[in-house]
Amino acid sequence: MLNFDVKALFRYIRKKSWKELQAAIDELDNLQLAEAINRGSEFEVVVLFRFLSREQAKEVFQELSHDKQEEIVNGLAQHASKVAELLNDMEPDDRTAFLGELPGEVAQRLMQLLTPDNREVATRLLGYPEDSIGRLMTPEYVAVKPHFTVEETLAHIRKYGRDSETLNVIYVVDDNWKLIDDIRIREVILASPEQRISDLIDYKFTSLNAFDDQETAVSVFKMYDRVVLPVLDTVGTLLGIVTIDDVFEIAEEEETEDFHKFGALQDAIVSPLQASVSFLYKKRMFWLTALVFVNVFSGAIIQNFENVLERTLSLVFFLPLLIGCGGNAGSQSATLMIRALAMGDVEIRDWTKLLGKEFLVSLLLGLTMALAVSFLSAFRAPEIMLVLAVTMILIVITGSLIGMLL
Repeated sequence: MLNFDVKALFRYIRKKSWKELQAAIDELDNLQLAEAINRGSEFEVVVLFRFLSREQAKEVFQELSHDKQEEIVNGLAQHASKVAELLNDMEPDDRTAFLGELPGEVAQRLMQLLTPDNREVATRLLGYPEDSIGRLMTPEYVAVKPHFTVEETLAHIRKYGRDSETLNVIYVVDDNWKLIDDIRIREVILASPEQRISDLIDYKFTSLNAFDDQETAVSVFKMYDRVVLPVLDTVGTLLGIVTIDDVFEIAEEEETEDFHKFGALQDAIVSPLQASVSFLYKKRMFWLTALVFVNVFSGAIIQNFENVLERTLSLVFFLPLLIGCGGNAGSQSATLMIRALAMGDVEIRDWTKLLGKEFLVSLLLGLTMALAVSFLSAFRAPEIMLVLAVTMILIVITGSLIGMLL
């Protein structure tokens, strides 16, 4: 079902039309169910979740935001067995991210619902620093020894691969579990059955360190165009893997944080739907109020030239044009800089090089726009044509440089 009516699901809940609700749920895929749950109230969300099968609940739960996951767990607080199913069925890295977002007391209480094996894994992953790669990794992967034949490797994959998060790559380790190489599954499938894994490896691989910052993973994935990378400790022992879906989430959070910083909203990382009115007001009020006083200052400058404006009334008609062009140039410059920073094309330390380049670009733009305003003033007020041209150049340069630096 490509198009679905979310409101219909909520309508069935309000009317307690349970058969219709189950029929509608059966027609939706996991992503559509996740979208519906993200839109619902706490009551609607809990009811919808109770109608999902265990497998559906597992898949849908992992597609939700951490805030919505917490809302569901709280709503199902009276149904410990259902919460235990959800937590134990989650992938280890997703479960770690979820538990890491919760208050300590709540996380400890939920940890008691995990099976001993899952609790051990969760405890180990939560032991890494909060923003480290160790928090992103999952220990569910397939590893083989170099003396394995291809036939033995394929049998090993059939036996243990079902629990692996991804089978795109398998890892070759020695007796001390130190990583020797990683091999794409395609190479194994195409090799002859009697060939040994040691014949397929080239000892060249890219890896991440468990204690490195998560932003490092983003840049490494981009650089090497990989969908999964191994995570090692300081002596090269294979600890787990990180997949591209987790890295995408980190990259999105980074870009959101960068945009908030440029909007003077450094701490406003929460969704606008989740944030309170007072929170958003406090984060935006200071700078907007400061701009009021800046504009008052601008008005005072114009007032000092009141006599000039009275003698040359034509200047008044061009003031909005000049101010607007300066603002547009600044906004354009700021937008280009924000995108470059978000994409990693430039860094803050490059600002001196960029300042010189931006000056030259804004000078050329100012000259072009000065020609345009001179053409307009030639018909209306030729006596101020030169003044308008010089002013346009200066205001475009100033606006562009300020936009880039902010």
